[in-house]
Formats: sequence, structure tokens, C-alpha cells
Amino acid sequence: MKITTQPREDHQASLIVEVDLGRLESAKRRAARRISERKSIPGFRPGKAPYDVVMRTLGEAAITEDAVDLLLDEIYPEALKEANLDPSGPGAVEKIDNLDSKPTFSFIVPLVPVVDLGDYRTIQHPFNWVEPGDDKVLEALEELRRMYSKTEEVDRGIGTGDFVMIDLKGNNIKKGAEGDAPLIDRPGFPVFIRPDEIADEWPFAGFSKELLGVKAGENKTFNHKYPKDIADESLSGITVRFDAAVKMVRGAVLPALDDDFARMVGAFENLGALRDVLRANISMQSKSDYENEYFVDLMDKIISTASIKYPPQMINQEIDQVLNDLKSRLVDQGLDLAAYFKMQETTQEQFVENEAKPVAIKRLERSLVMQEIMRAENIEVSEDTLAASFKQTWGQFRSSDDFAKAMRGKSKPPKRLIDAVAMESANRAITEQTLNRLKEIATGQLSTAQKEKALSPKPKKATPATKSEKQTPTKSSPAKKSTKGEDIKKKPASKAGK
Repeated sequence: MKITTQPREDHQASLIVEVDLGRLESAKRRAARRISERKSIPGFRPGKAPYDVVMRTLGEAAITEDAVDLLLDEIYPEALKEANLDPSGPGAVEKIDNLDSKPTFSFIVPLVPVVDLGDYRTIQHPFNWVEPGDDKVLEALEELRRMYSKTEEVDRGIGTGDFVMIDLKGNNIKKGAEGDAPLIDRPGFPVFIRPDEIADEWPFAGFSKELLGVKAGENKTFNHKYPKDIADESLSGITVRFDAAVKMVRGAVLPALDDDFARMVGAFENLGALRDVLRANISMQSKSDYENEYFVDLMDKIISTASIKYPPQMINQEIDQVLNDLKSRLVDQGLDLAAYFKMQETTQEQFVENEAKPVAIKRLERSLVMQEIMRAENIEVSEDTLAASFKQTWGQFRSSDDFAKAMRGKSKPPKRLIDAVAMESANRAITEQTLNRLKEIATGQLSTAQKEKALSPKPKKATPATKSEKQTPTKSSPAKKSTKGEDIKKKPASKAGK
């Protein structure tokens, strides 16, 4: 068997294998016997028909095609081992040549990703989180007061947070004819005077602010010019004169900020206890938000100086995952991908190229870099940490809709569900520990003992899969080795060149 390998620019290798004609002939005889076991040959028991009879009955092309399949299963793993190639997933048959003289098989082999982190330990990224002050606690208290407020009619000008009932009309000022029907005619139109402006407020963003200061029984007239690119074509590019007649103003009556309010909100002994819980929650959320942004920025810095090589199949797998995630979210909204793309005025091809692919690349590269950092830093997770992570993850999952669906009609959780949660909790634990190590490095807090442990000798690669395993690259383990001959995409021999 003659083997030639050629590297490709897309982190794959061309593997060209030339075998003796005699090996193909032997495979053809085995193929004929296998075919005669599956198909009835007149006058012979299954598997007992002579080679020449099978050939005359079914034709040489059918035997050759089956023989090529047998041969591919044999020579592909042999060639990988001899060429010392480390595939990340199934290879593909590119072409088959010269079956009548020197059978030659050309494969494309996706290689295991290679990540060179560079001098990532020199990257500095200070952690400058500042605990929120009392003003954030006051904001949270005021939000709670608004949630528990009541409304009553008030005899004053409209203010922020009020609920208002108006009769609203809108006319195109360019027409100006008395008999023209108004573009907008909404009697009894309810309006909430928003504290902030939102883009989808009707009839235009900031409309409610125009009513500030007006009392019940008063009118207000004002103009608004709509942009040309507005979705409602009847309003595109025109200036509308609005006439608003205020019929009713209801203001919010906030509860007193005292111990009774704290007991109304929850099981709090007094207002001080409520403040303490709010302060702790605000602090935890603020730190979590800051850490999320911090680690995104830190990983981007590491990736920008790293060298990351991977085959295109891994990107395609990640794109599929992005689309599957989108499908799951759309199902909850009663939509499918076709409806979503129509709403977005795009096609699946455009969406994949412009949105899904960039997300997939970023996710894949972060995953590969994280795995290499785990290896480089000798990250280990204790049994106690794993147990605590599982307990937390399981508790969160039990309160989700997914858990309710999975348990429908079952008295106890199936093993596959427990295993999936265990895997998720283990990934969380090791990811958290790795990120904490990165923060220690980036902020200069890594201890001498940790430095020595991280720099101790370590294996470059995971233990290869055994021959009984068939492994393909996955999101959680993109560098696993594929060793079986079945891990190739085959072309029928009848379609290959001779």
C-alpha cells in the first residue's frame, strides 16, 4: 500500500492511497459472496453461488461497488495510522481512480484543531467592579412601590407614571380641508406616561411626553413629522397635526416606605431587612453582569493573540447548533425558521452567512481556547465542587418548563436526564474554575504554588479512542480522534473514475 499525504490550507489533509490490484480482486470475491447471501441466485443456496455466476447474474459494476466499500473500510484506518494523521471527525472520499490497474483512493481528512495560546499569561485586564451604592437600593425600593401602587383620579397636570384617557385625532396638515377624514381617530385612547422613551410607542416614540402638564378637560394640539422609512406607508414622510382631548387623569398612589410595606412585599421583619436583601441581590447581579462583560473582553484579548486552526466541518457543526438553538426559541413563540426568515426579509442562506456563521466562529474559537487553557493550566475540579455544582444545576433545572416536559408521565427522572444534568454541571464547574484562573492571571493575583502547578509537565493530547469506538467531533470535545474505517463518507464505485 502506497500512501501520500498533502496538507491543505483549510486544516485538512489529502490522503492518497494506492493498493495492489490483487487486493481489489480479493475484495470483489468477498463482495460477491456477501451479495449472494443477500440476493437470490437461481440454483444456489444463499452465499454458495460461484463468483462467475454472481458476476453474470448481477454484473461486474455491482460487485465492484460493494468491493470498494469493503476496501474503504479496511484501508482508511490503516492509512491514517501509517500516515500518522489525527482526524477530528469522519473523512470523505474525494475520488476513486484506476480500478482496472492501480486502484487509487483519495480521501480528505479533517484534522484535530491546533491552538497556540501564545504568551497569554502576559495579558493584563484589571477587574474594576465597584459595588453599587445606596442610590441603586433606593431605585429598587421605588420600583417596588410602583409595583404595589394604586391609582386614583387626580386634579392636576399630567405627570410621569400617570394613566390617561384621551380622544385622539390626527390629520395631514398639507390637506387642511375641513371635510377630510382624519388619518388617526381614536376616541377613548388609553395612554401610560412612560418615564423613558421606547421605539415602538404608538403613534410615535415620545408621544406620551407631549401630554405632560395637561389637566383633565383640557386639549393639546401638536405636530409630528414621520420619517419616510416608517412601516405604515399611509404616514410615510408626512406631518400630522394631533389633537388630544384629555378625558381623565389617574395618578399612582405609592404606599408608604415603612415596615408595613416591607411585610407586604415579602416575609421581611422590617424595612431594614428588605433593604439588606435588595442590597445583596443588586450587588450579586451587578457583579455577575460585570464579570460576564469582563470575561468576554478578556477572552477576546486572548483569542486576538492566539493561533487557532480547525477544519471547516467544525464550523458547519456549530452553525447547525446555532440554527437549532434558534428553532427552539421560535417554537416557544409559535414560529418556525421559514416564518422567521420571512419576517426578517432574508433567506436561510443569507442568515447563515451574515449572522449564524460569525456567531458559530466566535463560539467555536472560544470553546477551543478554553479547552487549551484548561489543559495548559492543569485545571482540576474536586469531587466536592462537582457535587455542589450538580446540586445547584439540578435545582435550577427542576424549576424549568423543560423539566416538567421531561417528567410528563414519569414517576422519577430517567437516567439519561440525570446524566445530561451531571455533564452540564461538570462543564459549569470546570468552566468557572478556568475563568477564575484567567482572572487571577490577568489581575496579577496568581500564587506561586499555582504558577508551579500550571507549568508542571502535562500531556499535549488526550488519550486516543480505542478501535471499538466511533467518535466524531462535538461542541464539548472537538479534538476527539476518529479511528474506524466507517468514519468516511463514501462515493459509489460506479460513479468513480477508472
